[in-house]
Amino acid sequence: MLTNELPKIITSTVPGPKSAEVIKQRAIETPDAIHCGYPVVMKEAQGAIIEDLDGNRFLDWIGGVGVLNVGHAHPEVAEAIREQTKKYFHGMFNVVTHDGYVKLAAEMNKRVPVRGEHKQTMFVNSGAEADENAVKIAKAYTKRPNIVVFSGAFHGRTVMTMAMTSKKSYAVGMGPFPDGVYRARYPYLYRRPDEVSEKEYLDFCIQSLYEVFDEASPAQYVAAVVLEPLQGEGGFIPAPIEWVKKLREICDEHGILMVADEVQSGFGRTGRLFATEYWQEAGVQPDILSSAKSIAGGVPLSMVTARKEIFDAVPRGVIGGTYGGNALACAAGLKVLEIMDRDHLPERSLEIGKKYSDTINSWKKKYPVIGDVRGLGGMVGVEFVKDPVTKEPNGELVSKLVQDTAQHGLLVENAGSDGQVIRFLAPLVMTDEQLEAGLKIFEESIQRCLAK
Repeated sequence: MLTNELPKIITSTVPGPKSAEVIKQRAIETPDAIHCGYPVVMKEAQGAIIEDLDGNRFLDWIGGVGVLNVGHAHPEVAEAIREQTKKYFHGMFNVVTHDGYVKLAAEMNKRVPVRGEHKQTMFVNSGAEADENAVKIAKAYTKRPNIVVFSGAFHGRTVMTMAMTSKKSYAVGMGPFPDGVYRARYPYLYRRPDEVSEKEYLDFCIQSLYEVFDEASPAQYVAAVVLEPLQGEGGFIPAPIEWVKKLREICDEHGILMVADEVQSGFGRTGRLFATEYWQEAGVQPDILSSAKSIAGGVPLSMVTARKEIFDAVPRGVIGGTYGGNALACAAGLKVLEIMDRDHLPERSLEIGKKYSDTINSWKKKYPVIGDVRGLGGMVGVEFVKDPVTKEPNGELVSKLVQDTAQHGLLVENAGSDGQVIRFLAPLVMTDEQLEAGLKIFEESIQRCLAK
């Protein structure tokens, strides 16, 4: 069992010979556009540990980019899938009803903190599909053509969600994009000018939304404002609650729906099942919520939840799809929720995130390249800079860290506009011993990279 093992490299080079052969074959058989910069070929994975073909063990702080909050190959999730395979694999929900879909939708309707007494949930396959369907639903309800998104946003790689995504390196050569997508300023508190107060900066960000209304789309033509409660690809930047409150007021004033993209922040990652529970505690709720990634422990599944009144406005045939709410995925999703509740994984996320944040904050004096440590619960970003005064992004150092940590048994991933942020997405079932081992590798890697 790998669940309690520690990272360990046993080959003289990484990748080892067996893994290197598969990586070589990958380059021949699969497109380079689906790029992989990591030297790992999986043989087996459990909990927070991956073992490669050569017997090297890696501590996974990427978690399939936030997919594996309950860990790799959770035995109870695997058993739930096996039991479902004895009954049936699939039935398109537009053609037949299967109770897994209905049961999982009911569980989500009880838990998702969107506005409304009577909530409904639909399932699709990926985060991009969920976000695109959320936009379609908002347009159907409001009868309006446009949406507003934000700087730093990542919403996916479909044509619509590429338009919504801020970082256009994910959309090179893919235009023209759909019309009616406009962008306002997302608050990035670490990078506000020193002479500007936090209130003044948040007011400036709100003003950028009014400028969209003035210069791009009048408010009466905006169907939805779409935002991440904690930006993922943008650099793990939490949305300040006072800014969220003001957004909610503006949306209400102009009949605009608020859509929360919790594709990466959902399912225990932030210390709540959904990050928007923090909003709810402050008196704010979105109208529509999309989520994916860790919903089914690694089986493709995503969802959109809204009040019935909103869904009722969608014409039949506009939403849905062949594999949406696949029976195997729904079985996995029901088991994931059970595990989340029973094992208190959102609370565990708070514990892990605090240990991680406190430790790295304590390194700041030793390593001035650590500019900021931020996040919610176990969803933490560490921003590296060339100088703590100028805050010039240090994506070069982060690239070296990603490669160096992998050579020593720790997998980490970057984020941010300049790749200057290390994002922390470790499985929430990681042991204390594994966390300590990972922090040790991480610090030693910082030392090595700075020495070079």
